[in-house]
Amino acid sequence: MLKDITLGQYYPGNSKIHNLDPRVKILLTMLYIVLLFTVKNFTGFAIFAAFTFFIIYSAKIPVKYVFKGIKPLLFIILFTAVLNIFMTQGRIAFRIPYTPIVATWEGIYMATFMIIRLVFLIVGTSLLTLTSSPISLTDGIEHLLSPFKKIGVPAHELAMMMTIAMRFIPTLLEETEKIMKAQTSRGADFETGNILKRAKSLVPLLVPLFISAFRRADELALAMECRCYNGGNGRTRMKKLKITKSDIICSIVFVIVLSLAVFAGYIPFLF
Repeated sequence: MLKDITLGQYYPGNSKIHNLDPRVKILLTMLYIVLLFTVKNFTGFAIFAAFTFFIIYSAKIPVKYVFKGIKPLLFIILFTAVLNIFMTQGRIAFRIPYTPIVATWEGIYMATFMIIRLVFLIVGTSLLTLTSSPISLTDGIEHLLSPFKKIGVPAHELAMMMTIAMRFIPTLLEETEKIMKAQTSRGADFETGNILKRAKSLVPLLVPLFISAFRRADELALAMECRCYNGGNGRTRMKKLKITKSDIICSIVFVIVLSLAVFAGYIPFLF
């Protein structure tokens, strides 16, 4: 399960998607999320799906690798679907025997709608970290926050903290998996029992995991001090960010295609 979490992981590559300016990718990802929540029908989702798969293909990332990030959140997705099926009022589709609980056709429609929306929300946002290295993300976030420096916002520090936090997610997951294997070899059981029992069995993982996290944070701070890191003051970059024609063309295509997906919801004869 822990290996399936793709958030914060970077998939190395040299595709056009990887080479886009990180500022453009961050802004387009934010636009992707906003437009995804404005889609009104399944035709719009079909356009979203086709465009998302095109991006995955262009980035040369295995589809299984991208979609495996959904597995850790599968419970939340299914729980949301069940709530919509049985809590939405409308025409009765079926009834659970010997209970007053009923499912409605409107609830099934809404549940399907929400599942598709959550799936593409996870996939679309994970593509940002999969195609952007931590350093490029830091530079992109810092540049986007730089106008707020005039009102005292520490843009470089915020960008550094956000990127380190994302980068440490796969590291901590890997550390958790090692601790689980070590405790399993000593007789610990994390697989059997109900959900409550499994949750209690994970409590012994917290102490060694916190110790490991603090140790890694201390090592990182020591490494930054050894390299004379003093924040963003006077910091130079080997590669300066620059908007190219590819960034502009990709942004225009992105806006046109996803706007078409949103506009599909206002055509009366579509679902």
